[in-house]
Amino acid sequence: MPDPSIVPRLMSVIADRKANPPERSYVASLLKGGLSKIGPKIHEEADEVVAAAAEPGAEGRAHLIHEVADLLFHTLVLLAEREIEWSEIEAELARRFGISGIDEKEARGK
Repeated sequence: MPDPSIVPRLMSVIADRKANPPERSYVASLLKGGLSKIGPKIHEEADEVVAAAAEPGAEGRAHLIHEVADLLFHTLVLLAEREIEWSEIEAELARRFGISGIDEKEARGK
């Protein structure tokens, strides 16, 4: 099983690309484009996740894993662009843990 600390490690690399953008870096190019460049990538990857989820068998499963990783990666880039730490996302998930999703949505008025 992969090291569960991969997300914070990725966030660290993304933060470094933001602070010290290399000339040839996909992450740096996304960050330079801001939300107008990152947002469409997230939409694209989310659509690909949904499409891959409908694919049957082991090949479909592998494709879904690949697409979810792409979606998470681009979401991490967006978090870095907005200077949100992964620990803040973990804290929000922890806050919701054990609370019914229906109850949580009602508490937010949605």
